[in-house]
Amino acid sequence: MASRPRGYGLTAELSNKMNSKYDDHMELEARHWIEDVIGEPIGSGDRNTPLGMKGFHEALKDGRILCRLINVLQPNSVKKINDSKMAFKMMENIGNFLEACERYGVNKVDLFQTVDLYESQNMASVVNGIHALGRMAQKKGFHGPVLGPKEASSNVREFTEEQMKAGQGVIGLQMGTNKGASQAGMSFGKTRHIID
Repeated sequence: MASRPRGYGLTAELSNKMNSKYDDHMELEARHWIEDVIGEPIGSGDRNTPLGMKGFHEALKDGRILCRLINVLQPNSVKKINDSKMAFKMMENIGNFLEACERYGVNKVDLFQTVDLYESQNMASVVNGIHALGRMAQKKGFHGPVLGPKEASSNVREFTEEQMKAGQGVIGLQMGTNKGASQAGMSFGKTRHIID
């Protein structure tokens, strides 16, 4: 992991703000889901105790667990999982997982970046990305453990031509109302009264 100086001022404030978004309960849900899907424990200690930011980072840092996870959801998504402890190989695993998630249908904005996990820069984003994968797995019909609510699908509505024309005559409430509208009291353009 790169050696980063601890910031002062704005840098420290931003770091503290990101760290405050980390939710132990969401981490625990994500951890249970991963363990149930891949069929093996991650991290050490009690299953019902959160690992915390540092422990969760250590458990997922090499990317192998995440690659196995996406391979269970969609077989052969990641063809080669690197077992090496070299930094670029671990980051390659994380990158392969993220690419496989995008191909699986997870929105890129819902995922994290490689450095967020590898350098533990934004672990809250990592947990949120795992939750996004869990929602997509439900939407795609994965018949296994669930994580979070099912992601909504489109609800296309069909309107007749008559309904469309009727809607054009309605003034939406966001625009206000035209009841009682008049120009009474308007003084724009009035002539000046000059007294002799």
